[in-house]
Amino acid sequence: MSRAYLLRRTLIAIPSLLGISIIIFAILAAAPGDPFGQLVTNPNVPPAVIAQLRASLGLNQPIWLRYIHWLIAMLHGEWGFSFASRMDVATLIMQRLSVTLTVLGSAEVLAILIAVPVGILAAVKPYSLFDQIASSAAYIGVAMPTFFTGILLIFFLSVRLHLLPFVFEDHVSGTGLVWLWKEIRQSIMPVAVLALFLGAPLVRFVRSSMLDVIRLDYVTTARAKGIGRRRVLMRHVVRNGLTPVVTLIALQLPGVFGGAIVTEQIFRVPGMGSLLISALLENDTPVIMAITFVFAILVIIFNLIADLLYGWLDPRINLR
Repeated sequence: MSRAYLLRRTLIAIPSLLGISIIIFAILAAAPGDPFGQLVTNPNVPPAVIAQLRASLGLNQPIWLRYIHWLIAMLHGEWGFSFASRMDVATLIMQRLSVTLTVLGSAEVLAILIAVPVGILAAVKPYSLFDQIASSAAYIGVAMPTFFTGILLIFFLSVRLHLLPFVFEDHVSGTGLVWLWKEIRQSIMPVAVLALFLGAPLVRFVRSSMLDVIRLDYVTTARAKGIGRRRVLMRHVVRNGLTPVVTLIALQLPGVFGGAIVTEQIFRVPGMGSLLISALLENDTPVIMAITFVFAILVIIFNLIADLLYGWLDPRINLR
C-alpha cells in the first residue's frame, strides 16, 4: 500500500462526489412541491413577502447558478439553513449523525461477528444439520424486510412480553451504569433488525466463498503435506475466502442506509433517516441535499477502506 495509491483514490472520489451532487441537486430542483407552499395558501402573508423570501434564498435563480452557489458554500463549510426549522443544516446533521453511525456501526459489527463464523462452520460441514439450520435461517432473514422484522420484535418483545421499549428516547435520564443500561435496552431492537438485514445474506455469501476456496488445489496440497486441519482452515481458507466478503460488505452500505431510514422510522430513532423523511415531507431541499451528500461521502469512504483491506487479506493484490 502506498501513499500514491491513497492520493489517487482520493482524487478519483472528487469527480464522483461532484457528479453525485449534480444529479441530486438537479432531481431536487425538478421535483414538484414548494417549500413555501403553506405561506402561499395563507391569506395573511402578502405575495411580496413570499417573493422576498424566495429572492433571499436564491430560489428565483437558474438551477445552474443555484448549484454553483451551493457548491461554493459547501466547500466553505456552510451547508445552508433548513426551510422548516430555520436551523443551520450542519448543526442538524451533527445532532443526528452520531446516533445513526452508532446504530449502523453496532449492527454491522454484530452481523459480521455472527455471520462470518456461522458461514465458515456451514462451509466446513456442508449439508450437515448445522448447515441446513443456518441456511434456512439465512433465507428467512433475506426474505423478511426490515419493517416487518421491526414490527414482529415490537409485538413480541414490547407489547406481549414487556421486555424492551419500542420508542427510542433522545435524552435518556440517569447517569453511569443506569444510563448505559437504558441506552443498551432501547438500542437492542433497532440494532437486531439491521443486523439480521445485513447478516442473513452475509452468511450465504461466506458459505459459498469458503466452499469455493476449500475445493482449490493448494488446500488439498496443504492437507496432503500433513498440515493440521485448523491451520489449513485459518491460514489458507479463511483469509483467501474473506476477500470477496469484504466486497459484499462494502456494497451493502447503500442498502444499509436505506434499511436504517425505515428502521429509524419504526423505532422513532432520532437519526439521519428520520431527519431525511421529515425533510422530504416538508420539501426541505437544503436538508435533503446535505443528508444524501453525506451518505454518498460515507459510501465512498467505506469502499476505499474495502480496497485497502484487499491488500491485507490477499498479498497478491498490489495497491499501487
